[in-house]
Amino acid sequence: MINFNLIVSTFRYREPQAQDELIGILDNLGDPDPKSYLTTISGILLARTNFDPFTVIEQVLQLLHNEPWRIRYILRLLPIEIVVCTEPIIIMHTAKQLSSKIRALDTFRITVERRHNSIRSLDIINFIASVIDRKVDLRNPDWIILAEVVGNLTGLSILKPYHIFSSVTEKRRLDTIS
Repeated sequence: MINFNLIVSTFRYREPQAQDELIGILDNLGDPDPKSYLTTISGILLARTNFDPFTVIEQVLQLLHNEPWRIRYILRLLPIEIVVCTEPIIIMHTAKQLSSKIRALDTFRITVERRHNSIRSLDIINFIASVIDRKVDLRNPDWIILAEVVGNLTGLSILKPYHIFSSVTEKRRLDTIS
């Protein structure tokens, strides 16, 4: 099983360039041994950093603000807390364990991105929702329960909306500020 803590999306057929870009960025951040794996899914890479993936997202965001030309191929970067087999029961129990971050009055949304697996996204959402006793807010949640299904592996995270890095969105935001 590949142990990853970052999911990278890029342009179709630009996976090697995105991989080089990511490894270069992680090297520059001081990661002594970053790993990146090409997948059979067009536009998707899996990566492993020795740093906290949430901190990496913040640092890449800062890099984009300071040197936007350095990020050309990475479109999105998602932090992953834990990787499990793509089994609804396992996903449900793992999401329940991670959900302790969500305080009693906080809201959440479940986001499932499914690739190369026939399991229905709605089934995963229903399994996770059945064990999370918090208020749902689909438009402006305090937290996102992210389930990234990549074949027989699923990466799970509970994160704030700003922990999802999108280079396109950030560059657009920079253009409106300038």
